[in-house]
Amino acid sequence: MITGGAGYVGTMLAHKLAKKSKKVIIFDTFWYGDPKILFKDCFADLIIEKADIRDLERFKKVIIDNKVDAIIHLACVSNDPSFELDPKLGKSINFDCFESLVKISKDNGVKRFIYASSSSVYGVKEEEQVTENLSLEPLTDYSKYKALCEDILLKYNDKNFVGMIVRPATICGYSNRLRLDLSVNILTAHAYFKNKITIFGGEQFRPNLNILDMVNFYFKSLEYDSYLINGEVFNVGYENLKIKDIALLVKKVVKKNFQIETTSSNDNRSYRITSKKVEKILNFRPKFTVEDAIQSLYQSFKNGIIIDPFNSKFFFNVEVMKNFHDKK
Repeated sequence: MITGGAGYVGTMLAHKLAKKSKKVIIFDTFWYGDPKILFKDCFADLIIEKADIRDLERFKKVIIDNKVDAIIHLACVSNDPSFELDPKLGKSINFDCFESLVKISKDNGVKRFIYASSSSVYGVKEEEQVTENLSLEPLTDYSKYKALCEDILLKYNDKNFVGMIVRPATICGYSNRLRLDLSVNILTAHAYFKNKITIFGGEQFRPNLNILDMVNFYFKSLEYDSYLINGEVFNVGYENLKIKDIALLVKKVVKKNFQIETTSSNDNRSYRITSKKVEKILNFRPKFTVEDAIQSLYQSFKNGIIIDPFNSKFFFNVEVMKNFHDKK
């Protein structure tokens, strides 16, 4: 079962699992899209549960009725702006229900629980390579609750309930549920549709990961030997790039004579993570690059799959959340 399976990463992961003939349950509110559109290529192969993870009875029933043996927990209010729009709502989804979800899973036959945390839990680090054993210093409520959930999951681990924590880099590339509020994606969209990129600062480092590699890692996480992953935390992110260098990669792919404008920024967060642990223990290495991600976005724009995204709230999480918040 994928909670948040209709999100940016979850949608692509569901497609991959369905193609491999896995029985896949999508547990999602579908705030961000119609499942028949998001999963048009594999809708018949999925079990769709339109539900909120805060509905604990529904969560439990789905696990029992379908004999769920593994959960990849992606569901959350993503990114700081979306969380800060309604902190109470964000906390209720990202944190308040989490321990109950873990306990229900363990008590009802789930053998493996994969938790999507975030590399933002590290905060600002001076170290050139941020490893999993460094202290967590989250700067926002979003990342603070991610860190607290990690502790909760580890508390329930045992030989019969395998818990693994994933701290991804910033994901990039095309998805059926595309997000344009991510650095690589938004720079590519601005270059193609507006012929201009504005960089705030530009010297800041950000760790990046192609969405296809993220999907591959979650897929493999269902198959790794338990003793390798139980109670473990893994950074997953390979290309640590300056924002200005991402802009240059965009220019290389898009091949348009667009303007790159640099302005000052009060956001000087700069950090690089290392994924040597996941390479050493799980032999996981990326197959795709940030440039590949830019190329996938460029082709989706060029081929008319994505048209005029800046006039649609669908591609920006905070705009969707605003719409949801206004209707409450």
